[in-house]
Amino acid sequence: MNRERALPGYLAGAAVVGASTLMAWIVFGRVELTDVTMLLLLGVVVVAMRFGYGPSLLAAALSVVAFDFFFVRPYWSFAVSDPRHIVTFAVMFLVAVVISHLTKRIRDHAEHARERERRTASLYALSRDVGALQSTKPLLEAAARHVREVFGGVKVAFLMPRHDDRDALEVVYADDGTFIANDTDLGVADWVWVNERSAGAGTATLPTSRAMILPLKGAGARVAVLALFPSESAMLGTAEERQLLETFAGLIGSALERILLADEARGARLRMETEQLRNALLSSVSHDLKTPLAVVTGATSALLEEGAPKDEVTRRELIQTAHEEAQRLNRLVRNLLDMTRLEAGALKVNKNLESLEEVVGSALNRMEDRLRGRDVKATIPVDLPLVALDAALVEQVLINLLENATKYTPEGSPIDIEAKEKDGEVEVDVADRGPGVSAADVDRIFEKFYRAHEREGGGVGLGLTICRGVVTAHGGRIWVDARPGGGAVFHFALPLPSEGEAYPSLPTESEHPG
Repeated sequence: MNRERALPGYLAGAAVVGASTLMAWIVFGRVELTDVTMLLLLGVVVVAMRFGYGPSLLAAALSVVAFDFFFVRPYWSFAVSDPRHIVTFAVMFLVAVVISHLTKRIRDHAEHARERERRTASLYALSRDVGALQSTKPLLEAAARHVREVFGGVKVAFLMPRHDDRDALEVVYADDGTFIANDTDLGVADWVWVNERSAGAGTATLPTSRAMILPLKGAGARVAVLALFPSESAMLGTAEERQLLETFAGLIGSALERILLADEARGARLRMETEQLRNALLSSVSHDLKTPLAVVTGATSALLEEGAPKDEVTRRELIQTAHEEAQRLNRLVRNLLDMTRLEAGALKVNKNLESLEEVVGSALNRMEDRLRGRDVKATIPVDLPLVALDAALVEQVLINLLENATKYTPEGSPIDIEAKEKDGEVEVDVADRGPGVSAADVDRIFEKFYRAHEREGGGVGLGLTICRGVVTAHGGRIWVDARPGGGAVFHFALPLPSEGEAYPSLPTESEHPG
């Protein structure tokens, strides 16, 4: 194979010498032998630069022979009449050899520089791509692509330990034609994993294997195994290529370790947040559920006692108290269930084109008992466009905002509701005349279990969180501002349907059958 590749270079070297000789004959003839020598040496330089060291040596020898045969007496003969020409031939050949050798060194330096540039570029591309990825599968796909591009003619597979058994490997990524069921190379991969040393094809350990298998290590410990299945065209034969492969393995191992550590950190943070959420839930719910349960139990026990008051007014007061506390308990449980749905991603938004006036009216009807004694003013323009929303969910948002206003404002204080169209959205404001929201609470008031003002009947701090979840699920936004003159204004905005969006609209009363 090497001879077949070298033969064109030798033939080209001979052709260049022939061309140089012809040009010297035409231009200088047999008069200016110094110029002839320079032209022949120029041909040797061209051959050395273009075709390498071996063809340049052949060109040097042929140049001396051509100089003797065509330009030195006796012409057309290899005989030498003047012994001084022998020195000329020797010096000419020596100069040609030195030129060939220097040109070869320059070619080698240039080739090494290109090789270093290629290695640096490939390492940079690999580190750039894998460094930006945050999950295992895309990282392995990117790493395999780079290995195939740089080393050519290889198929790639990655093996990682099982989640349930760190000593057992499983194939997590593989090109076609790599591992198969009951493959003996899987045993080689297990050996590499245990011993943390390379093995397989091209190594001193288990060289009969089809694959070259390397351990992938991070800064801390082993993380995976890389298997390469080379073909005849694969570039893995030189020490430089092996060193580059080892560097690739180190970069991939470090990137995998980073992702695994990040996954562990996320898992630990999730467990910590879950524990904090559980503790917060227990501490909040234990008090807020205990109070209404105690009142309901006390009221019903009083009614069931033999010596309980028999007059209708007292009995009605006890029943009314039990009913109100049961409703409060129902709201607490409903909020907990709604929060669970939001956290689990089970909240489904079924949008229809609805009249916001009807949704506000329905919410006010459901809150009639809680709002008794307050001046509630609802301002909704008659030309307000229909909004794509889930009426039940948005009604719940309004109920939660109204409940929040009744909890944290003085009894009898007014509540204003206003809706308006603004910048492609419909904005709804619920304003009260309570203590307002401080600047420190503005960013936290929608967090789970956060209560800006602690007071009896304040709830578990989930109502506003549920409002944010529902509004966000509609593609909207929610926020709070201080109200001029005192109090707070809770705003939420829902996007209006854009042109081309189609939503079903519920029938009006006149459209209902019957």
